[in-house]
Amino acid sequence: MKLQWRFGVVAGIFLAIFCLYPQMKMLYLRGGEWNGHYAYNDIDEVAYASYVRALIDGRPRKNDPYTGRDQTPETPQPESLFSIQFAAPYTIAIPARIFGVGTPWAMTLAGGIAGFLAALAAFWFLGRLTGDPWFAMVGALGTFALGALAAGEGALPEILFDGFSYPYFPGFRRYIPALAMPAFFGMVGFVWMYLSAGQRETSDPEEKGLPPAYAGGSALKSRLVYGGGATLCFAYCVYSYFYIWTTAAAFLGCLVIVWVMERPATFWRDIKALALLGIAWMLVLVPYAYLLSQRAESMDHVQLLVRTRMPDLNRVPEWIALATLFLLVFGMIKKIISIREPAVLFAVALALVPFAVFNQQVITGRSLQPIHYQVFIGNYVAVLALAVDVGLLWRRKLGQGRTAPKIICAAAMLLVAGWGFVECHYTVRVLDDANVARDEALPVARRLEELAVNEPDAHRSTVLSYDWLIADDMPSVAPQNILWARHQHVFAGLSWDESKERYYQQLYYQNVDETGLDYMLKNDFVSQIALFGWGRHTDRLSTNSKPLTFGEIAEEVKRYGVYRRNFGIQHASRPLIKYVIVPAPGRIDTSRLEIWYELVEGEQIGRHILYKARLK
Repeated sequence: MKLQWRFGVVAGIFLAIFCLYPQMKMLYLRGGEWNGHYAYNDIDEVAYASYVRALIDGRPRKNDPYTGRDQTPETPQPESLFSIQFAAPYTIAIPARIFGVGTPWAMTLAGGIAGFLAALAAFWFLGRLTGDPWFAMVGALGTFALGALAAGEGALPEILFDGFSYPYFPGFRRYIPALAMPAFFGMVGFVWMYLSAGQRETSDPEEKGLPPAYAGGSALKSRLVYGGGATLCFAYCVYSYFYIWTTAAAFLGCLVIVWVMERPATFWRDIKALALLGIAWMLVLVPYAYLLSQRAESMDHVQLLVRTRMPDLNRVPEWIALATLFLLVFGMIKKIISIREPAVLFAVALALVPFAVFNQQVITGRSLQPIHYQVFIGNYVAVLALAVDVGLLWRRKLGQGRTAPKIICAAAMLLVAGWGFVECHYTVRVLDDANVARDEALPVARRLEELAVNEPDAHRSTVLSYDWLIADDMPSVAPQNILWARHQHVFAGLSWDESKERYYQQLYYQNVDETGLDYMLKNDFVSQIALFGWGRHTDRLSTNSKPLTFGEIAEEVKRYGVYRRNFGIQHASRPLIKYVIVPAPGRIDTSRLEIWYELVEGEQIGRHILYKARLK
């Protein structure tokens, strides 16, 4: 049966609109005053955008936009999260560089395109498996529109309880996992077609749970094509996002386990095919393993690797997966489906994936921020498994071509699309103020770009910003580096000790004393992260989280006090500050900075003043 792609396009357009909603909200809020910035939908996007900006500028793969330290023969740099996961950012940066597109537009377009392609990939898979374009359309959109709900987050906590509406469409944080999502769901589709292509020709392919399109054809040629497609998609996931590719690997493992346990009629042919696919995927991981071996020490500090063998069975995606398995059992009891069908086995494997990714530590002894599986991929796999389950149970009615199933699918499509807009409304507004402030400050970055034209090595020039929001965002829209920013330590340019010293410098220049730091460490999670790393301010990221103690805070405050009292020219000149950004006059104390630097040629740009700084 020929797949009717117009239904997939409808799902893709809706998802693209959801992905572009934050930008449309910013345009609405700013109106004619919009300066051209992109609206971020996750605070971590500034780090990803900064890396993209550096690549667009032609800097090497191993670059650090926050410090200006790049890979050169004289100054080799270690690998970072960004340089290892390079596929997604280069997907954005190369076209942007060719067509002269800036980072704000590149980030905006990347989100919309990723959403459209992800919906198409899910539609293709569901359409091939069920043979019904109406169901595939609602299933594809539902997989992503219900993703935050399936993670136990998003708008629902605020609607039903006194919760907090966050995050917005987590799978479409840019550029990861957004750009890896089409590859992952394309991989699922390719693996299904890969297995389907190996079936013998039959006049009634639905007896074996196959799409009608496979009543004939060259099995070997088809398997080569689909196996190659699955491997390419897997490779893109590997070099884009850790949590996506490990979920893909878990899916392949679950497929093998299910096939071995049930042994369908085509078992030996299928298991050989899966083994070949596994070998191909392992070869993809060889260069990845080498890159990982060259990682910076600070990378391990940021990632919060925990050694544990405790099972983790209380996640919302696992609840959905368990419900899916119960539905499959119900269908078998009622003889609607058979466990011998490859399609049913495929659904079982998908439903097992959430249990695999949340409990792999039982075998490996290592757990790495499982919340990322919950909000970025495990939730979507759980919803997809449920959609496959419903499609199989409803397959006979869908295949009859009656009007009633189409009406039900259309109604479900409206409900899913409606919920998508509800998610957008509640979760996007959380970052409205930050996005407006970032756009208001964009002219400052443009002025820095103009000043960089006359600098031979602009990314080595350091900016001190008294506005922390602008400091974090600035490397994504200007070529200069920053003295300190919230996301600076996730790159490899600084050691952990250097990163802490940069934060000390920032506090010193802002005339924060020991009492001020004590208050910040007890009340401000940004300060806690800057001096103690991720995982000490919340138990969300790590299963082994340890809250800060008053003793630890007192000791850190004491160290800062010593640093503050001994601050000298050697500290002020490392790094040498060239530009200073301060909010409007009368709001910021720059007296400490002016002990060491002369601030000249101040320019009022919107709500900020940009100074040039000269060391005294």
